[in-house]
Amino acid sequence: MGLRRKGGKGTPVNIIVGSQVWVEDPEIAWIDGEVTQINGTNATIITTDGKTVVAEISSIYPKDTEAPPAGVDDMTKLAYLHEPGVLHNLAIRFSLNEIYTYTGNILIAVNPFRRLPHLYDIHMMEQYKGAAFGELSPHLFAVADTCYRAMINENGSQSILVSGESGAGKTETTKMLMRYLAFMGGRSGTEGRTVEQQVLESNPVLEAFGNAKTVKNNNSSRFGKFVEIQFDKNGKISGAAIRTYLLERSRVCQISEPERNYHCFYMLCSAPPEDVKKYKLGDPRQFHYLNQSSCYEVSNVDDAKEYLETRNAMDIVGISQDEQDAIFRVVAAILHLGNINFVKGSEVDSSKLKDDKSLFHLRTVAELFMIVDKINNSIGQDSNAHVFKMEQEEYTKEEINWSYVEFVDNQDVLDLIEKKPGGIIALLDEACMFPKSTHETFAQKMYQTYKGHKRFSSLNFLEQISQLTTMLEISFLDKNKDYVVAEHQALLCASKCPFVANLFPPLPEETSKQSKFSSIGSQFKFWQPGIFENFNVLNQLRCGDSCAGYPTKRTFEEFLDRFGMLAPDVLDGSDEKKASIAICDKMGLKAIKAGQMAELDARRAEVLAKAARRIQRQIRTHLTRKEFITLRNATIHIQKFGETQWRRVQALSDYKQQKKATIILQCLWRARVARKELRKLRM
Repeated sequence: MGLRRKGGKGTPVNIIVGSQVWVEDPEIAWIDGEVTQINGTNATIITTDGKTVVAEISSIYPKDTEAPPAGVDDMTKLAYLHEPGVLHNLAIRFSLNEIYTYTGNILIAVNPFRRLPHLYDIHMMEQYKGAAFGELSPHLFAVADTCYRAMINENGSQSILVSGESGAGKTETTKMLMRYLAFMGGRSGTEGRTVEQQVLESNPVLEAFGNAKTVKNNNSSRFGKFVEIQFDKNGKISGAAIRTYLLERSRVCQISEPERNYHCFYMLCSAPPEDVKKYKLGDPRQFHYLNQSSCYEVSNVDDAKEYLETRNAMDIVGISQDEQDAIFRVVAAILHLGNINFVKGSEVDSSKLKDDKSLFHLRTVAELFMIVDKINNSIGQDSNAHVFKMEQEEYTKEEINWSYVEFVDNQDVLDLIEKKPGGIIALLDEACMFPKSTHETFAQKMYQTYKGHKRFSSLNFLEQISQLTTMLEISFLDKNKDYVVAEHQALLCASKCPFVANLFPPLPEETSKQSKFSSIGSQFKFWQPGIFENFNVLNQLRCGDSCAGYPTKRTFEEFLDRFGMLAPDVLDGSDEKKASIAICDKMGLKAIKAGQMAELDARRAEVLAKAARRIQRQIRTHLTRKEFITLRNATIHIQKFGETQWRRVQALSDYKQQKKATIILQCLWRARVARKELRKLRM
């Protein structure tokens, strides 16, 4: 017997005894096997590792037994676009050292965690320069080149979004994209410091002050950035701007084993002797902000060399020597601040320096004019309402015939976290303002406030308190505190060092009247890290909803301009909307969903290729005919010339024969006359 279920693309699929399927596995997410028995809505599967699994028909997926053994370079080519199919294809390609795979015009990169310089050299850039998207193997240079060509051809701005969890390779990918754009938009033969050089050299500067070694990544960016590169009308780089946000400031004061603080601290401790002496630094093991972890070095990284390279990059970017000195004085002062300890003073609520060591570090800080905590810009996260609900409402408003896409609306979760008053962040801020608050009291407060919320109803009281307390052992309360004492603000604003003074500008009057307390939670929302594993890859695919999509939005004019060639007969005498609908109907589409735009592009490419072949055929026919006529005329000319020469030779031969015969006749005749005369003389 067999049952019928829906495949990954909504295609009816028969699950019968003998079917090759994918079934969930607690260790590797999905495993393939063969259905050996079906009992009602359950199927018995023998997996490839020999296990017997019983699963519901609705939870298994068909396996494409005819899929290429090396996988496909574009996952829109998969017969079944479902989770196990996508994961299996990525795993196959990764095992063949193919780290890039397309999904339509999206590039999925799997971090190999090792250097692959041959993939990013000048030779590779030359290969992808001007190549049609999809013509060569998937590569980030293809994405960059397509984006660059679209900017030039369409005369409009383009964006490349690089996203992923911690350790996914976002930093390196961004650097390679910038290298390729600098390669395409560079100015050859330009002397001095060029804009493209400044763009590229901004990376080591940002990494020095914003990257650190974590458990998952030796060069993890602890901030977000938006890179904007401007090009002139000739496609050459004319300017650039880089905006950073969400720096993990808590790392400056607190690190965990086996992580490191930001690279700049270790670089400065490994600087040339004259710099180390000037900033009164030394072995990083001497500083509290660095010795909380036993990790002081990163394999294959020379901090002394990195310091000099960072200085050189700062020169190229345009940071003056005075500004560089001020920046590193701030860095050094932060390390000294971490070594200042206080004990309780003789008066109520007073404190004093613990020892002479603390006094030394405090005086050093005063000499360096520095106490600094650089303030980041905060950003928000767009809710699903824009991506899902608002889009679907717009389609309904425009009376587009399409099927409603179901999605998990997590607006209640967002309200639970950030809504004011009463959200988790508000409670966290409230707890941070009370010195005696602990993780346990905060967890108790959360339970009392949200015990009736449906998101808290799955666990009993003890389990919730235990889980919340465990989660909050990461010093959540401490990390949320982020405020500057008004007196400190005024002191540093009056610093004789312009760099330090600019870091602490005077507060507006209305701001100074408000509470001195501010928190990390009040400035931005949560950001979750992760690493590449089967389950993490699936989580990212699910969050991105890679297996479902919504209609692609284009104006009728743009749609007809690009795809009108697919149905040229509908372009005459029809308005743009009717013509667009006619093209979609002819292609069997109700709306342009994810992956279908790539299908239309493929059909468009076929039409263009067919037209190109026809033009080539006509041109080749013309050239061949022209060559034939030329050869024929040459042949006739040769024939005429040959015939003339032959006649000349023939006439000459005839003349010579006639001449010879005439001479012979003359000789014979003269001999006869001579003999006759001789006989007369004898007589």
